Amino acid sequence: MRRVRVCYFDQWASGLEDVPGYLARVPGLDLRQLVARKDDVELLRKARLDCDWYAANARCFATMKHPDIEFLPAWITGKTGVLDLAKAPREPAEERWFITMAHQPQQLGDIAGKVFGLLAKTGVRHCFYAFDEASRFMPCFNEIAPHLDVLIHDEAPLAEAGRARLKAGCVSRHRSWVANFAPGEAAFNETPEEKIYFLGSQLGLTPHRQRQLNFLRKKFKDRFVASHDHTTPVDARRELNRYKVGLCPEGRKFATPAMSASHTDRPFWSGCLGMVPVSENSQGGGRLEDLHAAGLIVRYEHGDLESLTEACERALTLDTAARRRIYEHFNSHETVGSVVAKSLAAA
Repeated sequence: MRRVRVCYFDQWASGLEDVPGYLARVPGLDLRQLVARKDDVELLRKARLDCDWYAANARCFATMKHPDIEFLPAWITGKTGVLDLAKAPREPAEERWFITMAHQPQQLGDIAGKVFGLLAKTGVRHCFYAFDEASRFMPCFNEIAPHLDVLIHDEAPLAEAGRARLKAGCVSRHRSWVANFAPGEAAFNETPEEKIYFLGSQLGLTPHRQRQLNFLRKKFKDRFVASHDHTTPVDARRELNRYKVGLCPEGRKFATPAMSASHTDRPFWSGCLGMVPVSENSQGGGRLEDLHAAGLIVRYEHGDLESLTEACERALTLDTAARRRIYEHFNSHETVGSVVAKSLAAA
């Protein structure tokens, strides 16, 4: 059996350390020293959300499981500890992986390609989970591409220049957003409130979305609960399993080619909570459409309030067995840890 140790790169971390130790420190981190304007209250609020979101990823990677892999205790590092990953002692037969996500490799700036190359020369393999458009918009992508062993990216085609630089053995997967929950992290609620919880954000509160909100408040009255300021603390997400249905509008970039078959993470962590995800079918979307066809998500037609009503009512009528099936599927297949573990096993 392969013995694998992963190290997750997180811009909020500093030196190389074990994940449990870092997670214990995260709540007390003084983020004022890590942002551009340390007295900006709103900036600090967003920084806390971002820091906690990436810490949740670390928790997922530290709890990965796969029948063909023995995962050794996971590490985490920021910029200052990246090269220590190459020098740290190894256990017998240890296979070492560096995991980066989103556009965080750009934190290394112009030397990103050299750093990735050095790690590769010292036997550190690399998994890059780019949720969206990294091959097209992250400046350092072409430099790091030759050193990738696993690339997980959005459903749109890679930019040709970057694709051509991938090595022949790189495992490539189309898998944009998933949930950064450790499987089973949130308990299944047998008796949730018969309510619809709207998972939105200020950035997505367009006139179209406001029209939906006004309609749903009138239609469902106190059975509709709206949250559209994007401030749900990461650790508070588990408490949302009190609601039966999660209405999850897509991201504000959903009309762009890169998002035409990609989506935000909200439908996925709603499913992990045991909520019934309801999502707008505003464009043809591969993965969400497949989940809808399998009865694991409920979709409605873009701009159609009657279709929205029917979707919400259908979601509210699902019984406990149907919700448990959703919960078990999303926790088993739609979490960042399960996707990465399967990809490492394939590499």
